[in-house]
Amino acid sequence: MDPISIEPGQRYLARINPKRIPHIFTDVLIIGGGIAGSRAALEIDPRLETIIVNKGKVSQSNSAYAQGGIAGVLDPLDNITNHIQDTLAAGKDLCDQDLVEHVCREAPRHIQELVELGADFDTEDGKIALTKEGGHSHRRVAHALGDATGKELMRALVLAVNSRPSLQTWTKTPTIDLVTVEGECRGAIIWNRYHGKTLIWAKQVILATGGAGCLFRETTNPPLATGDGHALAFRAGALLQDMEFMQFHPTVLYIAGGARYLISEAVRGEGAYLRDCNGVRFMSDYHPDLELAHRDIVSRAITDRMLKTSHSCVYLDLTHLEKSLVKERFPNISKVCASFGLDLSKDQIPVRPGAHYMIGGVKTDLHAQTSVPNLWAAGEVTSTGLHGSNRLASNSLLEGLIFGAAAGRGASQAALNQPDQYSASLLPDWDIEKRSDEDLNSKDLRNSLASLMWRDVGITRSADSLKNAMDKVDFWDRYVVDREFKTLTGWELQNMLLVSQLMIKSAIERRESRGVHFRSDYPETDPAFQKHISVISNR
Repeated sequence: MDPISIEPGQRYLARINPKRIPHIFTDVLIIGGGIAGSRAALEIDPRLETIIVNKGKVSQSNSAYAQGGIAGVLDPLDNITNHIQDTLAAGKDLCDQDLVEHVCREAPRHIQELVELGADFDTEDGKIALTKEGGHSHRRVAHALGDATGKELMRALVLAVNSRPSLQTWTKTPTIDLVTVEGECRGAIIWNRYHGKTLIWAKQVILATGGAGCLFRETTNPPLATGDGHALAFRAGALLQDMEFMQFHPTVLYIAGGARYLISEAVRGEGAYLRDCNGVRFMSDYHPDLELAHRDIVSRAITDRMLKTSHSCVYLDLTHLEKSLVKERFPNISKVCASFGLDLSKDQIPVRPGAHYMIGGVKTDLHAQTSVPNLWAAGEVTSTGLHGSNRLASNSLLEGLIFGAAAGRGASQAALNQPDQYSASLLPDWDIEKRSDEDLNSKDLRNSLASLMWRDVGITRSADSLKNAMDKVDFWDRYVVDREFKTLTGWELQNMLLVSQLMIKSAIERRESRGVHFRSDYPETDPAFQKHISVISNR
């Protein structure tokens, strides 16, 4: 179907006078230094100059927060066909089968490359230890540090990146907008903590900004996951698709007033039970795969059980598992729970679902190219076709690796073929007047938005809830969109409002239930909607 054409409100969030701000020129600009951005950087030819900009610290990325592991066929009792079939089954007929086959075939090689880079995976009998997670037919999830796989993989990747003189990494450097000239990406406007607004002109740009979990009140994501990359790409004219598909993780530690922490799916993979407040193990009422059903099924089952019992959470039960197993496999989760006075081996752990992974995003092809010339993208900011309507557990780090490498190779080759003839163009609307942000409480509005999205665009949706959400977001956007913010929180708010609009409008359009998108007014899957819903700017 044709893309939904949407007015973004404004092309650039901040006014800039190009004659009065610093200009920097580089060959390749990578926005985001998580697993996708870091892996992309390692593919850039060392003859090229590359700048990696991070909104915060690298340790604050979704990649670094990942617990469970990375999926790939490493067990001789498993095979590539099984991994392909499991991925397709999770995606509910919306996966790109050719791309799925490519990713599953490439997985073992990319995991081995991580080993060669120094990633220290957990081992058993001299081989990489494997666990099983929801939706997997075999044990094929490689993990590290027990339950801190992302942290270990990022350690190895960052060490490799830092060892290359041609790669510069800037932290605490948010990107305000992508710069386009005559429809081509030419760089970005960033905020430099020393010089303020700065124009970085680049031959090629790679977008690897991560997800958008912070659109929702309940989330496993770090505070930086505000959908910036989705908004940047949309305003720049890129095609986005599948924006209605936000995956909710079933088990997030729920302590009233406390921060939310992910309780890895690997906990259920090792045998943990889900019980309601009455001690009843309830998943048999919802699916034959019990606790290891697909995440969308488990999340809806938990919310239904909470409703039926009038209780704010359900409970993970590990008390029947060997204490040594629990201690060895989940040292970090154990530590977090202990900080709240909970013992994984003895206590029932309170959990409820939270926004976890943004499946929709910038449409890319097998080579990580977007619809905008000179712009590449990889990782959670993209929609590659791998996940369909529901991501198979532990396929996300894998996707970031494979398409990060593809983006790096593509951008590198393109930049090598371009002459060193940089030019700084004037942006067409740099002198447009904008309203001040002085009378706006952006923090309050951000909290209101997150509560609205959780209530009306969360695990269960309907025409009425989506219309209510759209009306309120449109209202907020009208008095926020044309303001000029001078801080990161303001730019994040503008991005969050835009991405919320894209998500809601896509969810309204998909009049069925499929994967992570469940509509109470259209509870069945409709073959007529076995298609992608895409959005594009009409500016």
